[in-house]
Parts: sequence; structure tokens; C-alpha cells
Amino acid sequence: MNKAKVRYKTHNWREYNQALINRGSVTFWIDEEAISPWECSSHHGGRGRSNQYSDLSITTALMIKRLFNLSLRATEGFINSILALMKVSLQCPSYTRLSRRAKDVDVSIKMPVRGEIRHLAIDATGLKVFGEGEWKAKKHGVEKRRLWRKLHLAVDADTHQVISAELSLSTVTDGEVLPELLKKTHRKIQSISGDGAYDTRLCYQAIKRKQARPLIPPRSGAAYWEDRHPRNQAVACQRIHGSNEHWKKTSGYHSRSISETAMSRYKRLLGSSLSLRDYDAQVGEAYAAVRALNKLSSLAMPKTTRVD
Repeated sequence: MNKAKVRYKTHNWREYNQALINRGSVTFWIDEEAISPWECSSHHGGRGRSNQYSDLSITTALMIKRLFNLSLRATEGFINSILALMKVSLQCPSYTRLSRRAKDVDVSIKMPVRGEIRHLAIDATGLKVFGEGEWKAKKHGVEKRRLWRKLHLAVDADTHQVISAELSLSTVTDGEVLPELLKKTHRKIQSISGDGAYDTRLCYQAIKRKQARPLIPPRSGAAYWEDRHPRNQAVACQRIHGSNEHWKKTSGYHSRSISETAMSRYKRLLGSSLSLRDYDAQVGEAYAAVRALNKLSSLAMPKTTRVD
């Protein structure tokens, strides 16, 4: 017997609908907040020429590039045309400067939100660097030169904001990155969740340092760790019920799906690949995309309830 499809009702549809429209507004992306510090106001005074453009102007250009799927040259032309229409006596950094500054730009993804985080959900996904599309791969096989990077996100389950992010090589495991994600936030966290890839002692130690509750499903057939370790409760539940499903329902683990939703939103709105060739530049490009994702989420999020 097939289960009935779960239905949800959105209570703030008018507000959310307007937010979806505003996502395409150029003035939302190039606003007073970005224009005011467009050029560097202070110089370092040392040897060599200082940067003409601020990190925020480089970040804004990279955000526009990812959002509207532009090349670096097209980004320069697009932003210059917008600044001209706005009658602002500023210029976009040249495409060569964007490429160079992307390698060391300081991209801040933090949003003006403070206070305790109830549930921090962590997940990772792959971003393609080189290689053809899925159709060519299916028809002619995967090329040897296809490369991937892994984007790791820590998402606030209540606000849907990305709290911290890391871009790593595809050979780096999820568990190795979790401590670095947690180091980037000084806010108090009640619980931290991740899938089975984070079931390592390194991850549990990092979560313990944050004085948070770990919500990580143990691997199938997992053994008990030392006495009173927080993982043992999940292992005991697995042995009693034969799987992790009961533990997931009773522990609140399923809030981790918010991180998967954030990954889906990232790829749907900003793409699933990185266009810059240098690894350091790819880091700047990915962080700028995460900042854009947070800016999109700040407009409005749907408030839904389940309809039984």
C-alpha cells in the first residue's frame, strides 16, 4: 500500500513570492552597502602599490559572476554598465585583476546574526572543475582529467544561514574538515549533526570542545567506545532496533536535512561547477557564492507547516 504524499502549507507566500522576485534585482546585489567601500580608503604605506579595490568590491563581482553565470570579461562589462546606469563614478575591476585578486580575497560569509545556535547541520558536496556535461559523460565515458572539489557547509537549521564553509580537494574526507568548520564560529551551539562520514573520534573531540551535543549515526555494526561516551547511546539503540532509524527519530537528527536543502539550493541557484582554474581562486569563488546564498536566504524563507 502506497503512503499518502506529505503536503505542506506556506503561510507567508506573499512575502516569500516577492523575495523570489527580488533575487533577480541588480540593485539588490549592487547596493549602497557594496558601493560605499568599493575602493580602498586607506593604503598600507609600504613598498609597492596597494590595492585600488576593496575586498568587498572583488567579492561583489565574484557574486555577480556566479549568480548570473558570467565569464570574467562579461562580469566586467556587466557591472560597468550597471554602474553607468546608476550614475556612479566607479569602475569594475578588470577581468585580469578579478582573476588575480580572487586568489587571496578575504570573503566574509558571516551574517549579522548573534546568539546561540540550536542545531548546526554539516554536510559536503562535490563541485566540478573540469570535464564535459553529464550527457557527454554518459555517451562517451568519463574523461580522466575530470576534477572535483568538495564544498563543506555548516548550516543553522533555524535560519538556513551558512555559518561557516570550507573548500577542499576531493581526497580530503568530511571528518577531517569538521574541526575547521567549527573553529570559524565562536557562537554557542547546542547540537551538531552530520552523516555517517563524520563518525570519527576527531569529529567527536571537536564537538566536545564546542560543548555541543553530537548527532552522528554510527556505522552499521559499530562497537561501543569508552565508558559514558555520547556515541554509545546511538550504538545501543542501533543494536536494539537493528538500525539507526529509531535513534534518528528520537534524537532530532532529521534536522540535518536542512544542510542537504542548502546544498540543493546552492547548486540550483549558483551552479555545480567552478570556472576559475587556480585552486586559491576557486576558494574565493566558492566563498563568494556562499555569501550570495546567505544574501538570498536573508530576503525571506518560506514558513510552512505540515497538512495532515
